Amino acid sequence: MQISAETLRERLTWPKMINALRAIFVDDVQSPVRHHHFIDVPGEAQATLLLMPAWIEDKYLGVKQVSVFPSNNAKGLPGLTSLYTLSCGNTGQTLAQMDGNVITAIRTAAASALASSFLSRPNSRSMLMVGAGRMGHHLVPAHCSVRPIETVWVWDRTISTAVEFVAELQNQGIDARVCNTEQLPEIAGTVDIISCATLANEPIILGEWLKPGVHVDLVGSFTPTMREVDNLAMQKAEIFVDTRAGALSETGDLIIPIREGTISADDIHAELTELCGNTHQGRSSLRQPDQAITLFKSVGDSREDLAAAILAYQNS
Repeated sequence: MQISAETLRERLTWPKMINALRAIFVDDVQSPVRHHHFIDVPGEAQATLLLMPAWIEDKYLGVKQVSVFPSNNAKGLPGLTSLYTLSCGNTGQTLAQMDGNVITAIRTAAASALASSFLSRPNSRSMLMVGAGRMGHHLVPAHCSVRPIETVWVWDRTISTAVEFVAELQNQGIDARVCNTEQLPEIAGTVDIISCATLANEPIILGEWLKPGVHVDLVGSFTPTMREVDNLAMQKAEIFVDTRAGALSETGDLIIPIREGTISADDIHAELTELCGNTHQGRSSLRQPDQAITLFKSVGDSREDLAAAILAYQNS
């Protein structure tokens, strides 16, 4: 069975996807560390093959294959292609194949929304979206699905990209506004939720801007040299992650301040398994919960892909 990108978007609605993630993070899932393989391409930049397996014994086996060919951009081709294969956990027979890019975008945004349901204030009504790319288009509706957000500000390095995204949101009936770089400190200091999805190597959001009670959602920074917030932001925040193992080994938002002695790994309060399993109550368990600055850093986990694939397959 081939499940198209359009069908995935129809089946993976935010409430269903968030509930599927909530369930899989307390299920007995095997999720080995992702495999990295480097492929030489004669006369071109080296390519990378990523394999992300996960399985629930006697039920489902899934593998996401991601191929990154940097030189494709010069050929007018996508630099990244991704395929997800879902198989029977009892026989190994293929059940379905689906677009891995769509699964990745939706499950990533859903994970941020799931974390927000534990960490942002329930009455959060304003949001700043930092980055107007593909992930930003998913993160805004995901966050809006769990909190009564009324106003969305959008910032992007390319102002025209922010303008286009704001127009799209306004057409959907959302009170969306462009945030230019001069406004960024002020807006970041007034909103209830800040979500970042960029390819930044230097901090965009500074800790000195953050107001008490804000929730910060970090989706970019997937290498040890990338970061979206500065050391002070990490120091001021109550830190949560999708998985400790992934976050501590992959993101500069944690690796750099830990190396520089600003924070330590012990400053991470909990990961999603603990939040979903109710062994940590999130914001409500913090001192002065209404004033606490919470921060969620995600790097992605193969369990999230498996949850999305199962949901898409079972709704066929």
